[in-house]
Amino acid sequence: MSGAAAGGASSCIGAGTASGSAAGSSAIGGGGGGGVAGRLPSRVLEHIFSYLELPDLMRCALVCWHWNSCLADENSEVWRSLCTRTLSEEALRSDILCNLPTYKGKLKSFQHALSSHDCSRNVYVKKNGFTLHRNPIAQSTDGARGKIGFSEGRHAWEIWWEGPLGTVAVIGIATKRAPMQCQGYVALLGSDDQSWGWNLVDNNLLHNGEVNGNFPQCNNAPKYQIGERIRVILDMEDKTLAFERGFEFLGVAFRGLPKACLFPAVSAVYGNTEVTMVYLGKPLDG
Repeated sequence: MSGAAAGGASSCIGAGTASGSAAGSSAIGGGGGGGVAGRLPSRVLEHIFSYLELPDLMRCALVCWHWNSCLADENSEVWRSLCTRTLSEEALRSDILCNLPTYKGKLKSFQHALSSHDCSRNVYVKKNGFTLHRNPIAQSTDGARGKIGFSEGRHAWEIWWEGPLGTVAVIGIATKRAPMQCQGYVALLGSDDQSWGWNLVDNNLLHNGEVNGNFPQCNNAPKYQIGERIRVILDMEDKTLAFERGFEFLGVAFRGLPKACLFPAVSAVYGNTEVTMVYLGKPLDG
């Protein structure tokens, strides 16, 4: 896998990606399926493609209409083969990716998972590739960013705690400049103007070191339950961050987000607690 997919340097999906997609569309349109490449049988192409890695497959999809159509089936043998080579057996057999029905969707989620290189030194990403483990370090708050950030488009991901929350457990978004470790037990996400967070312990919204009210905005809002999946919805067109719980829309938590590259992020304080993040792609309307 490439750097972002393998958990290396973080990257951002934005204008550069959009222009690249436009160029790709032009390449596909211009290919028209002509030449030797366009005449290769689909079964032969699929066999060849099943040996390639994701960056190569993305380039192959831009060669011509015929090659693109061969890769259009997100549950084909091509994507299944790459999935089994890239993802851990635990990730594929457990319910971590249960809300992603296609092999290509699972691969994309792995590309966007929490980064093992863009995090506090007191945490690590487990072998399944999606779960963050915090070591039992006293008087430290520790966080992690996703491998890929967003400056445009609409994006959704799920986050859930698989251990005690402690006194502070925050989910949200952060720029590349936001710190991922600090002394003491504090709400790291939302502690400055570079991050926005929802503290699941006391249901407070946090930004720029201040509490921006309770969330969700209702009387006697239920507390977070261990294992409960929270869906985070980032809309870079409307510049909003919203949350869902149990497929119930809880509302918009933050408005007026900056035109910057924003990464999924979490911060935790409890020793040996674990947090899992799964990128879902574009949120479904309604």
